[in-house]
Amino acid sequence: MSTKQRIAIVTGANKGVGLAAVRQLALKYPTSPLNTGGSLLIYLAARSPERGEEAVQTLLDDAQLREAGVLVQQGGSVTVKFRELDIGSAESVAALGEFLKKEHESGVDVVINNAGIALKGFDSAIVRETIRTNYHGTLDVCTTLLPLLKPSPQSRLVNVASISGMLDAYSPAIQANFHAAVNKGSIPAVTALMEKFQHSVDADRVEEAGFVKRAYGVSKAGVIAFSKVLAEQQRQDGVVVNACCPGYVATSMTEHMDRPGAITPDEGARTLVMLALQDLDGKRGEFWREEKVVEW
Repeated sequence: MSTKQRIAIVTGANKGVGLAAVRQLALKYPTSPLNTGGSLLIYLAARSPERGEEAVQTLLDDAQLREAGVLVQQGGSVTVKFRELDIGSAESVAALGEFLKKEHESGVDVVINNAGIALKGFDSAIVRETIRTNYHGTLDVCTTLLPLLKPSPQSRLVNVASISGMLDAYSPAIQANFHAAVNKGSIPAVTALMEKFQHSVDADRVEEAGFVKRAYGVSKAGVIAFSKVLAEQQRQDGVVVNACCPGYVATSMTEHMDRPGAITPDEGARTLVMLALQDLDGKRGEFWREEKVVEW
C-alpha cells in the first residue's frame, strides 16, 4: 500500500454531523495541506452495519460529490468505506484498533471522535450511561488510536465536545479542580471528577457539590479536559489534538428542533473538518467553536 495514502476515521458517522464531516473531508481533502499527492481513505465508523452502509451509499449518490469528482467512483482520489464501531464497547474499540494496525502498518492520519449520546431526563442511570459512552468511550478510542497516528503535525485527533461543557456554570471549586487536572496533565484526575459528579447525582446533591444537572454537559466538560491533557502528551510526537463544539445542529440528537441559531449538519461539521485538514498555526489543546478558539 502506498505510503502516500492518507487514512481518516470518523466515528458516529452514519448521520448528522458525523456524516457531514465525512462528506466535507472528501470535498476538501484535494485542496488541503494534508494532500501531498496521494489518496485519502475515510472509514465511516458507526454501530449499525446496515445504517453505515446506507450512509456510504448516500455519499456515492451525493450530487455535490459527483459534480466535484472527488470519489474514486467518479475518477477522484477519495474512498469511503464503512467500519463497525460502538464506542460504548471496549471490545469494539479494540477490534477497530487491531484492524487499523494490521491494515495500515504505516499509521493513520486523522481521527474525528464524533460518536456520542444525548439522553432525555436526568437521573443516576442516565448520568452513568452518558458518562460511560461520551467520556469513557471517547477516551477509550483516543488511547487506542493515538498510538496509530503518524508522528507528524499533520496527524490530527479531533474530539467533538459541546458548548454545554463550558465551566462557567460550575462552582469556583469545581472549575478549579478541572483546571488543576489539566495543568497537572492528569487524565485520572479528570476521571475522578466524572466519578464525583456521579456520586453527587446518586446522593441527590448535585448543586451542593458544585456541579450542574446536565449529564451531557458534564460528560463533554470531561472530554474537553482530557483533550487538553492529551494535546500536551502528544506535543513531542507532533500529533495535534483539539476539541470543538459543532454548534446547535438540527440532527436526530436534538430531535431536529428548529430554534433561533440552529444550523445544518454541514455547517456544524466545518470546524471539525478545519481542525482535521488545515494549518492551525501551532494551536493545539484548544476548545474551538465556529472555527475559532474560545475560552473554556
